[in-house]
Amino acid sequence: MPPSTMETSSPANDLRARIQDRTATIGIVGLGYVGLPLLRAFFRAGFPVLGYDVDDEKIAMLERGESYLKHLGEDFVAELAEADKFSASSDPARLAEADAIILCVPTPLGQHGEPDMSYIVKSSEMVAKILRKGQLVSLESTTYPGTTRGDCLPILERTGLVAGQDFFVAYSPEREDPGRQDHSTQTIPKLVGGIDEVSTELANELYSSAIAQVVPVDNAEVAEAAKLLENIYRCVNIALVNELKPVLAAMDIDIWKVVDAAKTKPFGFQAFYPGPGLGGHCIPIDPYYLTWKAREFGHHTRFIELAGEINNSMPNYVIRRTIDGLNELGKPLRGSKVLVVGLAYKPDVDDVRETPAAEIIKLLFEHGADVSYHDPHVPLFAGMRKYMEYRMHSVPLTEDAVKDADCVLIVTNHSAIEWGKIAEHATLVVDSRNAMHAHLPIRGNYVQA
Repeated sequence: MPPSTMETSSPANDLRARIQDRTATIGIVGLGYVGLPLLRAFFRAGFPVLGYDVDDEKIAMLERGESYLKHLGEDFVAELAEADKFSASSDPARLAEADAIILCVPTPLGQHGEPDMSYIVKSSEMVAKILRKGQLVSLESTTYPGTTRGDCLPILERTGLVAGQDFFVAYSPEREDPGRQDHSTQTIPKLVGGIDEVSTELANELYSSAIAQVVPVDNAEVAEAAKLLENIYRCVNIALVNELKPVLAAMDIDIWKVVDAAKTKPFGFQAFYPGPGLGGHCIPIDPYYLTWKAREFGHHTRFIELAGEINNSMPNYVIRRTIDGLNELGKPLRGSKVLVVGLAYKPDVDDVRETPAAEIIKLLFEHGADVSYHDPHVPLFAGMRKYMEYRMHSVPLTEDAVKDADCVLIVTNHSAIEWGKIAEHATLVVDSRNAMHAHLPIRGNYVQA
């Protein structure tokens, strides 16, 4: 590393030395789907780690060695609870102990689709109260370009400390994908961009100590925009196949077979698959952060907004296909027993953030259906925001439950589900995930959605 910039600041040199000898305490703010895996990465790299969260129950579970994120397993959390180099707290004053503070807080949308920056602002204000010389603050939450420099930095500088000299600020977007087996936090390349050269160098030094590949970029704004591009790319391409799905269905063409055929081309094509709508924290939300920010600069992101409209319309398409399937049996949706299979937003995880299953269940109830659900990973759906009234428990996937349902509606294709039982005993299957392809033809009626 070039010595020029690092030699200008004693706090920078001290912090760099602590990072290199693994004595720097790493504070993680927000112990959810992003923060806890990141804490694990630094813990396994040999750093003392301090986890902070406002949820006292999470803190208590970690101290007891119990995992609340099942895809991370129980062994890691049990290891944490017994380690001297780990502590967790809901007391923000404890963050004064940290040499590097990494913010992993939510960035949801408000009521009218606008960015909700309250978590970033409040966590920045919290850090400002304990900020001292020699600390590095890194933001990982997905947000619009300019947040780190324009929103976080001014709050931190109210302390009178000088950024780039007394303390350091960077942006490094999370790239978590819960449940993925071929990559982990440690192996997914990490982008890093600081608000100045020294901050970039220190953040690069920090993350390189725990992550296999770190990619420094020019500044925080490049890193912020790159994260949005990654998610917008997925959103737009998913919207494309979602738009094609009803078109090809009208032509009696199977969209999944079309995508599988197209992906045999070794260049110029990447396979994306349709579904019942978008879920997770990233794809349904993040593109709108750029849409909102673009208006400030006089631009209208029509492509992004159109993709959002298409993807958001898919739960309604699933309901229409369910109605079609029931009509073929001479039954209305009102009063019919619908067993929704799969509540999580993606296969083999317990993550229900922004799951399209919630909107589908809401629409089913509004149409007067008798709704139940089965999900081996989600025993309780406690509701979320506008779905709070739909609190439900998963029912066992028994032969009788399948037979008793007028329609089995597949929303999530978990590998643990007994698809053969559905194929053998269901009267009607409405499949939004192509989950039954290996069991076709089934004994009952089958409708793709």
